[in-house]
Amino acid sequence: MSPRPLKGAAGTEGTEGLLAAVQAALAAQHAAVYGYGVVGARVDAAREADARAAYGAHRARRDALARTARDLGGAPVTAAPGYALPFPVPDAAAALLLAAHLEDRVAGACSDLVRAAEGRLRQEAAVALREAAVRAVRWRGSGVAFPGLVERATRD
Repeated sequence: MSPRPLKGAAGTEGTEGLLAAVQAALAAQHAAVYGYGVVGARVDAAREADARAAYGAHRARRDALARTARDLGGAPVTAAPGYALPFPVPDAAAALLLAAHLEDRVAGACSDLVRAAEGRLRQEAAVALREAAVRAVRWRGSGVAFPGLVERATRD
């Protein structure tokens, strides 16, 4: 089942806060789609299917979040022409680290969206958070106690 655009009631931050959280999650998805292009080019053959699946999942979430931003009255944030990678990715080992990093970033943005949204949009954000956390564990080989919150701590 692919994600679909959702209308969610604003939490305590109001409509502007909800739209900002949707836009931040959308921006994280744009970056993940870009990053998975790099991951797919460097990952070994045994992980190619995982990279393709993650790429597709992020594209679907990106498209759903863009529709949600429009439903909330906003113009969806557009993808940058390119993104600076957090570190060089010369080989498959670095590609695994990049994939885990991308998922951590997405989890952080989804965590913020869970906090800002209510109803079905909040549920969908929680599902996206869980999926990003599971993918991060698969790439990294270990998990964190509170997915999404680790990323928030490093942003502050």
